[in-house]
Amino acid sequence: MTVPSGRDWLFSVKTFAAAMLAVYIGLLTSLPRPYWAMATVYICSQPLSGATRSKGVYRVIGTCMGATAAIVLVPSLANAPVLLVGALALWVAGCLYVSLLDRSPRSYTFMLGGYTAALIGFPAATDPGSIWDLALARSEEITLGILCASLVSSLVFPRSVGDVVAARANTWLGDGARLALDALTGRGGTETRRDLIRLAGDAAEIDMLATHLAYDTSRIRDAAHHVLALRLRMLMLLPVLSSIADRLTVLRAQGDDLPPKLAQAIERLRGWIRPGPPSFAEEERIAGEADAEHLRVAIAEAEPMLDQHSDWTAAVTASLTLRLREFVDLASDCRALRHSIATGRRRPAPLRVEPQAGALALRHRDHAMALLSAVGVAIAIVLCCTFWIQSGWPDGSAAPMMAAVACCFFAAQDDPVPAILQFANYTGVAVVLMAVYQFAIFPLVHDFEILVLVLAPMFLIVGTLISMPKTAGRGLAIAANGSTVLALQSTYGADFNSYANSNLSLILGMYAAAIVTRLVRSVGAEWAIRRLIWSGRRTIAAAADRRDPANRARFAGLMLDRLGLLAPRLAALDTNHALRDRDILAHIRIGLNVIDLRGARSALTLPAQEAVKALLKSLARVYRTGLEVSDAGLIGRLDAALGQVLSCDEAPAKRTALLALVGIRRGLFPEAPPYSPDQPSNPGQIESAAA
Repeated sequence: MTVPSGRDWLFSVKTFAAAMLAVYIGLLTSLPRPYWAMATVYICSQPLSGATRSKGVYRVIGTCMGATAAIVLVPSLANAPVLLVGALALWVAGCLYVSLLDRSPRSYTFMLGGYTAALIGFPAATDPGSIWDLALARSEEITLGILCASLVSSLVFPRSVGDVVAARANTWLGDGARLALDALTGRGGTETRRDLIRLAGDAAEIDMLATHLAYDTSRIRDAAHHVLALRLRMLMLLPVLSSIADRLTVLRAQGDDLPPKLAQAIERLRGWIRPGPPSFAEEERIAGEADAEHLRVAIAEAEPMLDQHSDWTAAVTASLTLRLREFVDLASDCRALRHSIATGRRRPAPLRVEPQAGALALRHRDHAMALLSAVGVAIAIVLCCTFWIQSGWPDGSAAPMMAAVACCFFAAQDDPVPAILQFANYTGVAVVLMAVYQFAIFPLVHDFEILVLVLAPMFLIVGTLISMPKTAGRGLAIAANGSTVLALQSTYGADFNSYANSNLSLILGMYAAAIVTRLVRSVGAEWAIRRLIWSGRRTIAAAADRRDPANRARFAGLMLDRLGLLAPRLAALDTNHALRDRDILAHIRIGLNVIDLRGARSALTLPAQEAVKALLKSLARVYRTGLEVSDAGLIGRLDAALGQVLSCDEAPAKRTALLALVGIRRGLFPEAPPYSPDQPSNPGQIESAAA
């Protein structure tokens, strides 16, 4: 069992103090439901101050949006219950759909805008005249809770988002440096691939944290664009390191020593890489840039010339030097950006890799899964409303409300059902605990100070659960729903029948959400991984068969974002699961090389153009249909294209095409024998990585 740390207890005390402040102000100003403010404090409070403020802003906007929708829909459709239920269900579903496509903390605005309409609309459906008062009260109390949470988080031992982002970036760059040293020794096995993919997941976490920087008070608040640029280059390093390890493996497997100039360049590069803590001294930054320039010269001197007589070793060596140059440029950019973030510079030193030549900040959007989630929440709401209306249950409005909340809250997970069930079960625990307060303790409480004292033991313990990732879901269910169930108001008027009925309806709504989600859209991590891989294959197929020039930066950004989504899912699989050994980075390398090949094709000779065209057509078919590469005869077409390109006159396009073909061949056929124009490869004897 995880024991709360001092930081966890501090967070709990701060959150409880903010909650009590919100209740006190609510009671003082005679707000009708101050417990909404208390629940909001627990929902919005985060260990990082900037994250608390950003979530609060998104919650205010979402609440106002949902309240407006309820005010528009309920009075207009109150006399047509079927239409009202359908309209509210469609509103919640539409907001959830948009929220899932956004995939950033801003998505909370749309999600909240959806289920807030349900929280306000369904209780007011039987009394449309109260809709304005209900919407106004909720907006006021939600805003009060957010203000109290933000105030306490900012003034009492605030914890900066910027400091955490900077520390995570330092850790990432240190891990990346150690993996770069491994890659330069030619270690490209399963463990190295897993480490590279793990770094992709870590980069995605840094990106998510960086979205809160605009609401932070640290000195790197204005450096959010630097963090975005750093994250892109960090991700771009991963396929480059994978390529370097692969090319060195090929060259060292041949038994000969590396060419002296290449060996010297690699040795100098190993000395330039610093896996230890970063230094932000200006003189060291200048010295590092000078060393990087010397490295570029050394790598250029080690690069072999390519002509029609060049062999496979020369082509692989040229490919290696290209990737080494890319690594130096990307690593230099990472150092410059990290230095600017640490020192508060608004402009970093000149960067070597521009987004148009690297990767753009694009996000993968799964419209099908978002649509299934939207359909699921709509069905759950309709079913709960049908039961409520047909049974005539006076307190049945809580069921569709909580069905909407449960479906929306966990929709981003591959399988939301376990989380929904946990949320429902611990809400049941909260109902039992709050019943003790309502009917045994509160009759003895006569002033606010005593109220704080009796609430403190339980809510302080629950607050520590919220601060720890493993128990956050349980703690939030007890604290947020417990605050609502507690129903703190200026006068005491508890009624057991009403308490039991309304809370039974509330829990039934959550279980209904779990059942519908299980039937409509519940999937596992393995299914999600295969879907992401298949999306990547379709993107590579599109890059191979499009006639207009593909945007390399857009492709890289999209594929690297998918890599960030794959990383935590792959880590969740069993250690021996076959999917964990898939070389995901190889497919990214193949796609980038496909785009380079297409771009260079038009400047080649006609026979070379035809050979490349046939290869690209076969590649598109393989990635679109899942056909085995050996069945598609790809190795033969690859070698035919290599022969034709080698026979072209020397030109930049020839070099680009040749290096792209080398990359594709190594990505698809890592176990294939070296290319030789006199010994065509036998597809039946080749193991591919594209299956």
